[in-house]
Amino acid sequence: MKVIFMGTPDFAVGALEAILAAGHEVTAVVTQPDRQKGRGKELQCCPVKECAVKHGLTVFQPERIKRAEAIEQLRTYPADIFVVAAFGQILSEEILSMPKYGCVNIHASLLPKYRGAAPIQWAVINGDEESGVTIMQMDAGIDTGDILAQERIKLNPKETGESLFERLSHIGASLLVATLQKIENGAVTPMKQNADESCYAAMLTKESGKIDWRKSNVVLERLIRGLNSWPSAYTCFHGKVMKLWDADCVSLKQDKAPGTIVEVNRDSVVVACGQGALKLNEIQLAGKKRMYVKDFLLGYHLSPGELFGTQE
Repeated sequence: MKVIFMGTPDFAVGALEAILAAGHEVTAVVTQPDRQKGRGKELQCCPVKECAVKHGLTVFQPERIKRAEAIEQLRTYPADIFVVAAFGQILSEEILSMPKYGCVNIHASLLPKYRGAAPIQWAVINGDEESGVTIMQMDAGIDTGDILAQERIKLNPKETGESLFERLSHIGASLLVATLQKIENGAVTPMKQNADESCYAAMLTKESGKIDWRKSNVVLERLIRGLNSWPSAYTCFHGKVMKLWDADCVSLKQDKAPGTIVEVNRDSVVVACGQGALKLNEIQLAGKKRMYVKDFLLGYHLSPGELFGTQE
């Protein structure tokens, strides 16, 4: 089939590569405009654009895809179907109805659960036992279209947002190619979503990672894993931001104020929570590199009784 591909981050790159490997003709790749990044404010292109350029594909980067001039530009590229994977802009009904087979989306959750911007992280944060990928026929709603295909996976006990991102990216790419073949052969059976089973995966911000030590160790350990590697969980120590990258839940023998260091070992620091405690294994102090606690303690002295989460 002739495909227009719409995507932006790493998650979408595998799908674009898979479409090309399967022999489909990608007539255009639509992605976000280059953005200024870093201290030098240099323009940098996104991973999907880098992939498209590598393959010599036509790249279209509209600031707003719903503007009239952008829609007219889209019409100049022949396409049987539009494939959307984490594009980052909402498509108008005019665009959705443009190609013969409409627009399909690779969504990193088992719809109708986790409609919205951050399904991968919320699956980990909420302690779900499974996640997966849905190939969806797009409509005017936010992730409300018919389900064309799904694949489920079990989450690992130490699953992070980053590791689940990688796993679902690969699954989504292969499931998409299989679904495109079925669409072309008229062998796909759309299934309506049950809106009563839906929940919204709200967009995450840096503030989402602020540790509230009054919460239970189970809740905080999942937050740390879910926000690894972005936006990352963090606390404050001696007036500096400290990111928390890995921790384990442990029992607390005596009640201590949440955020209190209760134990310092050679390779870990144990901190009291509202319920139980967290054994910190990997951290990152502002301005320093990410490191295991055993390495951090070679250069910094921490003592029982000191508090995390102050002076924020």
